[in-house]
Amino acid sequence: MGRITPLPESLGRAPFTVYESRALGVPPKRLRAKDLSDGGRLIYLPAGRQLEVLERARVLAAATPGAWVSHETAAVLTPLGLPPWMGECLTIHLSKPHELPRVRRSGVTGHRVRLIPGELTDVGGIPVTVPPRTWLDLAAVLPLNYLIAMGDQLIRIPRPGLENRSEPYAHKEGLRLLIRQHPNMKGVERARLALDEMRVGSDSFPETFLRLALMDARLPEPELQLRLDPDDDRSPAADLGYRRFRIAVQYDGAHHLTREQQSRDNRRDEAFRGAGWAYFKLNADDLAEGFEGVIARMKSVLRRA
Repeated sequence: MGRITPLPESLGRAPFTVYESRALGVPPKRLRAKDLSDGGRLIYLPAGRQLEVLERARVLAAATPGAWVSHETAAVLTPLGLPPWMGECLTIHLSKPHELPRVRRSGVTGHRVRLIPGELTDVGGIPVTVPPRTWLDLAAVLPLNYLIAMGDQLIRIPRPGLENRSEPYAHKEGLRLLIRQHPNMKGVERARLALDEMRVGSDSFPETFLRLALMDARLPEPELQLRLDPDDDRSPAADLGYRRFRIAVQYDGAHHLTREQQSRDNRRDEAFRGAGWAYFKLNADDLAEGFEGVIARMKSVLRRA
């Protein structure tokens, strides 16, 4: 299952290990306890619920030699996020190689799959598929827009101060290779379609859904992480927009409710509006209506422009 790289003991009492994943185009990823409750902007289970799933997975994986945690359960144990209808985790998903019998045990959904070196990591002593392989496993069951959104989370640039990592989980070239290595896998064609639509710069599922909704409405593809001054790395940035038409759009999720974040948001909002931009600030109500209202308003601005 690959060569194991241990974490230095100085990084924690129970160092995690990771199977090398150089084929995915990123350095080996070391998962730590913080990673399990690091969510915020995605569709995650609460941290306590994640830990309950972790303990069930630990017991069942230990009782099933040769198996590893995969699919929906792996998405819960690594910070990918899931659609809301998949978060119950009534059973633990365990996979085995094709040459071994499928897992048949109460509380387990079993799979028999082909695994190549580099596709497993270790979370608290439990073998779990790495996030890119989890994405590919879920390609057969996720709607295309969710598969694109999850893929955007794989390739986005993380914020080291907030996420305890500095590299994305994968690059598009690595994901393309991963797909080629599993040509007969169920869902692989949908994964290819998703890969074509994935973009670096969508920092949450709603941001991806907004981008896709704009394009479905026959608007131009927006610029992501649009800075007011593109030559200044410290300039305020909106989630997306159209520089040519001076339109900026910001989606405010739950993490924007903190006092510190609201102060930063206010400074950003004032900067764009003060510079004369058409500025749209969205929330969960806009997401629930498929962004129809904001798209109509943006089209009106574009017509005037």
